[in-house]
Amino acid sequence: MKILVCISKAPDTTSKIAFSQGNTVFDENGVQYIVNPYDEWYALVRALEIKETIGGEVTIITVGSANDDAIMRKALAIGADAAVRVDADPKDAYFTASQIADFAKTEGFDLIFTGKETINFNGSQVGGMIAELLDLPFVSLASKLDLNGETIQLEREIAGGVELIEVNIPVVVSCAKGMAEQRIPNMRGIMAARTKPLKVISPTAVEELTSYVSFVTPAAKSTVKIIDASNMDELVRLLHQEAKVI
Repeated sequence: MKILVCISKAPDTTSKIAFSQGNTVFDENGVQYIVNPYDEWYALVRALEIKETIGGEVTIITVGSANDDAIMRKALAIGADAAVRVDADPKDAYFTASQIADFAKTEGFDLIFTGKETINFNGSQVGGMIAELLDLPFVSLASKLDLNGETIQLEREIAGGVELIEVNIPVVVSCAKGMAEQRIPNMRGIMAARTKPLKVISPTAVEELTSYVSFVTPAAKSTVKIIDASNMDELVRLLHQEAKVI
């Protein structure tokens, strides 16, 4: 079983977010990056569970610069067998998906996993685009996956219930909560990751279909107003005029 897991970096949730060049560029100064949690906790770990059950090989891939090698090494420490980095700035979802699909089309992967989305862009676009570019079936937001020979059974939450899906491999799957549980790399994995292969490949020429006009940070939260329990008139006034909930 050959499995490809798409990995992306994301700012640590404690990082201070700022923009430069007229709010058109994300300012990376002082930002600590981590492996996108949906890619790591669900997609990668489920791929490793499959490998441990039936055998095979798990390869991770990202589109990024040499600065992304650290997050790749962490994914290798968790248990991935090999890593590939497309040496390019991931301008948009289509560019990223095109680079991954171009690599995957000759490798014969049985399963291609992505996280359901990245926590910094929340786009949920790359998985579907990879499937389209490779002419493969795509199942999004899967919370459970079981193998049965050349088919897989998946579950995904929908409004009012759970949807059961059966599909032949190869297939592209975006993984959501419930697919697997987070793993922490142990010392043996960390040491082994230093010698595992990390292949760097050149990007293919792809037209950029989108550009960022500007970024806007959320408005600062207002201070808490404490109203005396006996002053119901003031509470009603605030709920009506400021909160506008009544």
